[in-house]
Amino acid sequence: MRVLAIVPAFNEEECLANTVQELTATCPDVDYLIVNDGSSDATPRICDELALSHIDLPVNCGLTAAVKAGMKYALRNGYDAAVQIDSDGQHMPEYIPAMAKAMQDEGADIVIASRNLAGGGAEGARGVGAKLITAFIRQTTGATITDPTSGMRMYDRAMIEKLAHGFDLAPEPDTIALLIRRGAKVIEIPAKMRERQGGTSYLHFMSSIAYMARTCLSILLFQWFR
Repeated sequence: MRVLAIVPAFNEEECLANTVQELTATCPDVDYLIVNDGSSDATPRICDELALSHIDLPVNCGLTAAVKAGMKYALRNGYDAAVQIDSDGQHMPEYIPAMAKAMQDEGADIVIASRNLAGGGAEGARGVGAKLITAFIRQTTGATITDPTSGMRMYDRAMIEKLAHGFDLAPEPDTIALLIRRGAKVIEIPAKMRERQGGTSYLHFMSSIAYMARTCLSILLFQWFR
């Protein structure tokens, strides 16, 4: 099973080298691709100087565009699965083999690394929002996703193709809900995650509230018109 780790990176000069080093040391059989999303810091220089496997987007296009670029690369190069790994060191690559095994053993289309199954999970406003998203996904699909906002997700070949070509598909919980409604099998495995290892998250209190509100609205209303 050939797996590609897609590592979107926007201004991650503090974490990127360590993230890739841990990934390659822990999972030497897993290929990786950094998608430099128009970074304005030293991220492009680090990729070049360390000869890291990467592509450069000319301007900052956002997470969806970065992941989609990685999916196109995975599709064109014949990978069986692709897993998204945050470049800030939050996601632990030691769980990738377990995700791949679960995908094969259970015939899953998508495998999510769940903090909640490992006794963790988001806290504060993000935690409340995540619980609402879980409830709305259950209401609209019948499936229970304990950690819908987890960014560490593995997709099989069919899902890679959908995300590479689907103009309205993003690596977000509402897309997971939509794919479940269309017949995708989604499972979770327990996984611990760390705090961001450096840099600054684009999410703060108000943007987290706005993100959760948009996601919930999409699951409850907009996805029925997609």
